Amino acid sequence: MTASHLPTPSAPVRTRFAPSPTGYLHVGGARTALFSWAFARHFGGTFVLRIEDTDLERSTPEAVQAILDGMNWLNLQHDEGPYYQMKRMDRYREVLAKMLSEGTAYYCYCSTDEVEAMRERQRAAGEKPRYDGTWRPEPGKTLPAIPADRKPVIRFKNPLDGEVSWNDVVKGTITIANRELDDLVIARPDGTPTYNFCVAVDDSDMQITHVIRGDDHVNNTPRQINILNALGAPLPFYGHVPMILGTDGQKLSKRRDAVSVMDYLDKGFLPEALLNYLARLGWSHGDDEVFSMEQMISWFDLTHLSSSAAQFNPEKLAWLNNHYIKAADNQRLADLIRADMEKLDAQSDGAPALASVIALLKERTNTTVELAQAAMLFYRQPTPDPALVSQHITDAIKPALQEFAQACATVEWTKAAISALMKEVLAKHSLKMPQLAMPLRLLLTGQLQTPSIDAVIELFGRDVVLMRLAKA
Repeated sequence: MTASHLPTPSAPVRTRFAPSPTGYLHVGGARTALFSWAFARHFGGTFVLRIEDTDLERSTPEAVQAILDGMNWLNLQHDEGPYYQMKRMDRYREVLAKMLSEGTAYYCYCSTDEVEAMRERQRAAGEKPRYDGTWRPEPGKTLPAIPADRKPVIRFKNPLDGEVSWNDVVKGTITIANRELDDLVIARPDGTPTYNFCVAVDDSDMQITHVIRGDDHVNNTPRQINILNALGAPLPFYGHVPMILGTDGQKLSKRRDAVSVMDYLDKGFLPEALLNYLARLGWSHGDDEVFSMEQMISWFDLTHLSSSAAQFNPEKLAWLNNHYIKAADNQRLADLIRADMEKLDAQSDGAPALASVIALLKERTNTTVELAQAAMLFYRQPTPDPALVSQHITDAIKPALQEFAQACATVEWTKAAISALMKEVLAKHSLKMPQLAMPLRLLLTGQLQTPSIDAVIELFGRDVVLMRLAKA
């Protein structure tokens, strides 16, 4: 069964995003969450958030909060949860006890050293290292004497024969022989359950119908399927999407790439731009490159998920972000960049409204950080380079500048009227536009590059323009 032939779900769709809180929300995890969220929304189903926090050494409250913050910023709202595995320990113990009583799990008293020695012998013999079943109960088999000073692990009694096969909605049919799988440890000596066991119990209890995750989980899937079969639970559909590669063609790395979702907030990207970009990393709808989340929901049904790895392209993301900045409400952008401008010591006395400045500048900026830096043009005193002043404000230009400054006191304060005034002064003094525009830019902003100078002058306002020209 390929993705294009995936049947329409007959039962209510229930998907889940189940991150381990060992750091930030990774962009790869955010893409998985997006696909799971969009699929549930498309079918009017339920999107579950589950925090897999059984790794006590690495899981932290700060990492949990980082995941919740990232999901909230992206507006990927869950319908149920967040469920925390550490709060479900009683349920896991209940299932473990049931499996022990039914014979689908057993106590193993091998020490860590004994298991490692066992694997060393197998490697030396050219065999695949695996647990040899020393404590696995079988009809007619006599088990070793139980060591008095050792707490056991609990192992899953994996089938010895046959195979595990599933129709992956991304990769097609995947088959693994049971002889390739170990008798997995499903509870540690202290009684805490292990990852694959918890995932299988959770997916069963939460009635998950579709599991969409990274293809680094392919090796976990046959183990989870066997545990689900042992529990008598229905199997979800599985889809394993390829990893996202960096610009160098390697797996995204924190050393080389921005991999935390919140890094993109700090770098000035809008959440809708990042979501749009992540959606296209491994999924497509024809040739559509720019689309809203509402459109994605209407289109997303697991067809056209790619089985090839996608490469992260920062330039493409910047292009998309520029598109969304241009479309964004100016007041929303003003609220987003205000803190950045405060850090840049923006001076608001006599300055134009920030939303109006944004309307002028946002066409040419790719991030809100760039937008804040560009907006400072209107919120700091100009400090033109004396060398540039000498170069552009010559004796031949000064009469035209003086005449323009005098006329600014009475001209109608609109971009069109200011533009007409500039052309009139240029014609009278036989000058070209750059000969007047460059000096005005320097004197009013301290820069040689700005948006259209008549628009800048209009936005500054008459009082600021007259004051700065008079001071010059």
